[in-house]
Amino acid sequence: MTAPAPVLRTRLSDDERTMISRLNSKLSKAAPRDGLHEAYFEGEHRLKQIGIAVPPELQMFELVVNWNRMYLLEIARRQKIKSLMMPGGKKKQNKALQEGYEVNNLSAEIPLLNIETMIYGRCFGTVSSNADDPDHPRLAFESPQQMSCQVDTRRRRMAAAFRQFRTEDGQRVGTLMLPDKTIQVVAGRRGWEIDTVGGDDDVDEHGLGRVPVVLFLNRRRLAKWDGGSEMTDLIPLVDAAARALTNLQIAVETHSVPQKWVLGMSKGDFVDNNGRPIPVWQAYYTAIWANQAKPDAVKVGQFSPSDLKNFHDTTNHYAALASSLTGLPFRFFGQNTANPAAEGAIRADESRLISNAEDKNEAQGVGIGWMMALYERFRTGKWPDGNRAIRVEWRNPATPTKAEEADFIQKLNGGTPVLSREGSWDEMGWDEARKDREREYFAIEAEDPLLERLTRPLTTGADDAADRVS
Repeated sequence: MTAPAPVLRTRLSDDERTMISRLNSKLSKAAPRDGLHEAYFEGEHRLKQIGIAVPPELQMFELVVNWNRMYLLEIARRQKIKSLMMPGGKKKQNKALQEGYEVNNLSAEIPLLNIETMIYGRCFGTVSSNADDPDHPRLAFESPQQMSCQVDTRRRRMAAAFRQFRTEDGQRVGTLMLPDKTIQVVAGRRGWEIDTVGGDDDVDEHGLGRVPVVLFLNRRRLAKWDGGSEMTDLIPLVDAAARALTNLQIAVETHSVPQKWVLGMSKGDFVDNNGRPIPVWQAYYTAIWANQAKPDAVKVGQFSPSDLKNFHDTTNHYAALASSLTGLPFRFFGQNTANPAAEGAIRADESRLISNAEDKNEAQGVGIGWMMALYERFRTGKWPDGNRAIRVEWRNPATPTKAEEADFIQKLNGGTPVLSREGSWDEMGWDEARKDREREYFAIEAEDPLLERLTRPLTTGADDAADRVS
């Protein structure tokens, strides 16, 4: 007797439909603000968005200085992961975690995560099984413009998440992620419905007990789960600089070049012997003026050009304010001196920028650690020891000044070596693959017969000397 075929669920429950509606509304509400932040980061905002009505004939002079992108990219450049280690036990890089890191191309994806989090104030990381490679679950970062979530504030844990996007043919598809299941949905005439494909109802009953999503927040505050854009404080200064630079562009065209004036002439004087007008009457800038009137009846002169130093000083003042606000050294805004700064001066100049990057590394590291913990749960079926996040170790975000640092350590330690061979490799920033290759080189050298013959007399001489002493 054949078993009855399973009945596929094709409709969402009322609770699931309500959850999708709530999360979709939350995403739509944040869309205008997200779009504005994206425009500022890309340098695409125009003066009409900051309250200035620019005549059409002057729109070519609009100029935007993109300090927002410079600031965010400078922080992101200093956020480099050094290693991933299991919680507890020996503080040693875990090869299984490193393999998952490399398979999912996280070295290229995490910089995008850091930038998106600073732009929008939030970002998402998801973990899922990988049908193409079951041994390596899939790790991905999702755009906050396509995803929203609901947080259980009492348990401080994700309650649900919803991701949606449009396919190339314009169809809206989505994924509802719940603690015990993940549902693939599609928007139809009757709203969101389960996306049935063949005999699969696209409902994954994983029974994980947690939503396989990690929320990353920038400038997080207590009892708030939206975060804040890193550009919020800088945007008013960028707008002010845009106004000053646009006025400077117009002033260059209209006031920096001396304007000419003529007394005792009319347009009719600019004609040749045949009565045809001479086109230089409307000459621009350096054209030569000519006339047919008597020299003693005409006075020609020019106004003094305007000094544009006030625009320069204003823009530099805004740059100084932006430097104090962001912690970026003033030289990053084009204010360079003739003599390059010394190593110690560079580190002191970047102290606030370094501290900012370290704080963000700490916050991002917690989220990445929980993503890797979910990765281990998907890979092995077990949570890491103590149900804790994977430990993420970051590289020093300071501008490298190795000579000064080495000299400082040696002086503190009285000249005694403080690093082992492999410890030196860590400080040099080598990954595990590079270390393994170097270990193989050492092993080959140790077995090299030529090297053994060269070192044998030294070893024999040392042994003979020891025998004579004894």
